[in-house]
Amino acid sequence: MTVGATAATDTTSTDFADFDFAGGTRLPAKATLSLGDATFRPGVNIAYVPVTLDRPTPNTVIARIITQNGSGATRMVSGSNYQTVDTVVIFRPGDPLRQTVEVPIVSAAEGQFFQMKLREAPWGGLQGQAVSTILATSLTDATPRATGTFRAPRTFQPSGTLQFELLKDTHKRSPDGGWNRWATSLSHGRTQIANQETGLYLDSSVFPGIEGPVYWGTKGLVLHSQKLKTPITYEGAQWNYGATVLDGRNFLDTQIGYGQYEWDAWMPNRRGSWPALWLISTAGWPPEIDIYEGFGYQSYWDFDRHVGQTIHVGANSTRYEGRGIVIQTEQAYGLSGYSQDFHRFAVDIQRDYITWFVDGKETYQSVNPFNGFRWYPIMDVAVRTDGAYDDGSGDMIIRSFKIYSAP
Repeated sequence: MTVGATAATDTTSTDFADFDFAGGTRLPAKATLSLGDATFRPGVNIAYVPVTLDRPTPNTVIARIITQNGSGATRMVSGSNYQTVDTVVIFRPGDPLRQTVEVPIVSAAEGQFFQMKLREAPWGGLQGQAVSTILATSLTDATPRATGTFRAPRTFQPSGTLQFELLKDTHKRSPDGGWNRWATSLSHGRTQIANQETGLYLDSSVFPGIEGPVYWGTKGLVLHSQKLKTPITYEGAQWNYGATVLDGRNFLDTQIGYGQYEWDAWMPNRRGSWPALWLISTAGWPPEIDIYEGFGYQSYWDFDRHVGQTIHVGANSTRYEGRGIVIQTEQAYGLSGYSQDFHRFAVDIQRDYITWFVDGKETYQSVNPFNGFRWYPIMDVAVRTDGAYDDGSGDMIIRSFKIYSAP
């Protein structure tokens, strides 16, 4: 990413301090991201292309941007007239509303042009102008480089007191959980039909003879999903797949209001698996905070490069809005390989902002609409497929899980 200035501060904006979040049911409007037309003088070696937001953003906005050749007799061609740029622009809360992308110019005559375009709609924001024209001309002033202070990504650092650590010697679970143990079901049961899930959340004490679904392996705690060798009839329906979950709704040591959750996890890569690390309010769903979500039932999903991070607002079992991003983290942050080895997924919940991290690096931030709520964690591998479900691995492995509470 090439922008007009580098960060000099680790603070966040207070633009939304007076916004009425209506008890965790409302969010400020999304910002709209646009590519701007630009001009540069023939003979220079850099063109500056503006990327703007129309308002302060309540959450991180990420845009993938690429150059493309012009058209007609005055077109500029990659390699001959300019160098191809395929980059990512990131706006964090509190950043200036204008950045510029630098495009190296090789050779350009008066009146020649090329274009820049968004590769897809911006993550975390609305789409404004998606294609811009960059013109070589001596008849107008050149588009200037952006100035301003852009905040660098934060580095994950626990600031609270260690309240809970997942350890084999003290790990306990039961069908409905308890004050000192995980539940192997969700608060509403063992199915998620509304999500079009095809997996039944299993427990070997409830369904004897099944594989797994939760066990300690050589690398850590395994959450095992599977296609069942023998279908299970449950609540009048036949289930051909087994999902797995550990739910902390009754596990008091896993519940905090403010602080940090940090998992060290190895993700599955089986098509149709839906792994997630998430939080739900102890008062009921919604709200919800998704620290990691892997949409393996989507054909585009790349388990090694994509990460989903979201918040959901609403009340009384009704979701009003989800606000988040699906990040191609290799291009945006240089992070990848989530189904190849262990990676750290964390969230820091403070009164003003919620901040997400992967391998210690900030990947997303949102204004916190949930002041006063308490949270409990869920880790699961759901299943959403009607296929063979036998490619790759359907297991999530948890090597470490820590919770830090803050005042």
